[in-house]
Amino acid sequence: MDNTLYNFWPITDRPKIEWPNGTKLAFWLGLNIEHYEVDKPSTSIFSGTAGLVPDPLNFGWRDYGPRVGLWRMADVMETHGVRGSVLLNSDVCLRYPQIIELGNERNWVWLAHGKNNSIFQAGFTEDEERKYLTEIVNLLTTETGHSPKGWLGPALTETYNTPKLLSELGLTYLCDWCSDDQPFPLNVSGSRMISVPYSIEINDIPLFVGKSLSGDDFYRIVMDQFETLYECASASGLVMSLAVHPFVTGQPFRLKYLDKILAAIASTNDVWMTTSDEIADYYFAHYYELALEHLASKHRT
Repeated sequence: MDNTLYNFWPITDRPKIEWPNGTKLAFWLGLNIEHYEVDKPSTSIFSGTAGLVPDPLNFGWRDYGPRVGLWRMADVMETHGVRGSVLLNSDVCLRYPQIIELGNERNWVWLAHGKNNSIFQAGFTEDEERKYLTEIVNLLTTETGHSPKGWLGPALTETYNTPKLLSELGLTYLCDWCSDDQPFPLNVSGSRMISVPYSIEINDIPLFVGKSLSGDDFYRIVMDQFETLYECASASGLVMSLAVHPFVTGQPFRLKYLDKILAAIASTNDVWMTTSDEIADYYFAHYYELALEHLASKHRT
């Protein structure tokens, strides 16, 4: 079957985007703050014990994130004036309330990221998923004091009903479909919803855990991404996201590379250091209707 959630629309065939104050490239840091259940296998650093219950080796490695790694990462981000766009499991709100306090103190934005990262957004009937998502969004709103606008599924998972159900709950953008360097409209009937770029290839889990790259490799790859997007953005504004996890990049021997990356990007002229919420809001205010008109005219021809 064909993908009907969005239209094919090559980047060379779109109206020019200009970000605030003439900036070329919008940069946002996707900070994945997650909870994992102790009796389910999940992202692991050593496959030999990943199927055991309990699995102290891998569970403890993941649990280092909320206990230690996040707090050091938060200080590095603060040093460079980088606000977190937090991909937040709703279970975090109840289990690690100090993290919510930290994020609100530092003006982070909160995106819905499922209940926890041991449960993927798959296998639900429409009614089951509606109830499940309603519980997640209501809990996030109550505990953070902010209604989430964005969504990233655990491991970027969705059902075919997820976009529509999230729209019913007031969300306006998704990050699961990593197919572009600009926001673009999604075909959700009766709703205003867009995709905001999120990068899977410069995500720290594929690079560090999947490929066992070094910190120097990570720095060079991320900066290659940044430098190329920055150059390409002379034609039309682009978005760069960097997705990180506190149990990965928050490890002491990797932290200095995040520091170097944020220092380099934050000190570059014509970069909008922003959040995913602000990117979505700006696109809706300035380009969403134009994009719909452009797509409609192309469809007619």
